[in-house]
Amino acid sequence: MISRLFRYLVTLLPQHAISRVIHGLARWRWRPWKNLLIRLFTRAYGVDCGEAAASERNAYVSFNAFFTRPLAPGARPIADTRGTIVSPVDGVISQHGSVSNGRLIQAKRQDYSVTELLGGDDQLAAPFQNGHFATLYLSPRDYHRVHMPLAGSLVRMLHIPGRLFGVSRPLVRHVPRLFARNERVVGLFDTDQGAMAMVLVGAIGVGSIETIWAGEITPPRGHRIRNWDYQHDPPALEAGEEMGRFNLGSTVILLFADARLQWADGLAEDQPIRMGEALGHLDGAASPSGTRPGESHHASE
Repeated sequence: MISRLFRYLVTLLPQHAISRVIHGLARWRWRPWKNLLIRLFTRAYGVDCGEAAASERNAYVSFNAFFTRPLAPGARPIADTRGTIVSPVDGVISQHGSVSNGRLIQAKRQDYSVTELLGGDDQLAAPFQNGHFATLYLSPRDYHRVHMPLAGSLVRMLHIPGRLFGVSRPLVRHVPRLFARNERVVGLFDTDQGAMAMVLVGAIGVGSIETIWAGEITPPRGHRIRNWDYQHDPPALEAGEEMGRFNLGSTVILLFADARLQWADGLAEDQPIRMGEALGHLDGAASPSGTRPGESHHASE
């Protein structure tokens, strides 16, 4: 009864309206305002500014600039063994494991399908039906830029509109199919180890999601899936290279087509992890299906 009431109350919130207000306030450059926000935020969450490229809090032009601050060079060494999958973010391992019958674990007694996560496209989901996944949660205090877990070339990107439920542990446990219902940006990559997808999930308060090749993707208006095809001129990124960022929030879900992936020893639920640390290892085999992610699709909006 309590969990049903909790879900009902969260569903009633004007999620997108709240996020639009936060989007504007986080970018307001009035010095007293942005300095107050940064000071209160660092105290509330115990943020370590010493690792940032600019460690002086008041040096940032807005709260959002502080929130998406870059790290100092060398702050996150990248595991460089061939075939190693590195964490794309600082955060906590929410779930990881095999995709079973095309379904991923969200939480105990909660799951959802690869197909619905990728916008309902069976062809896009096909390479990952027997693969592996990892769900990584970023808390407010974490570094919020997102990096590549493997070297790869982008072949397709989707923006999938949806709700903006929070992604805290209680909500993930009690809101069915939360990650497949929330707004998200999907990057589909071709790598030497097969097809890989990176899903950047929005949440309430997440003012926007952006990528380095297309800039700010959200928040747009509209209810249709937007689709970009990069197969003829694919951006190529190295392992550990920045691919995007959350401007407040959230969660990254990784999908790998190769079923032979081996997770790093000792990897466990709720384990903290830093960007660049090893998540697992692939042997360099091609995708089992032999299909590049997004192949045979065309751009549309």
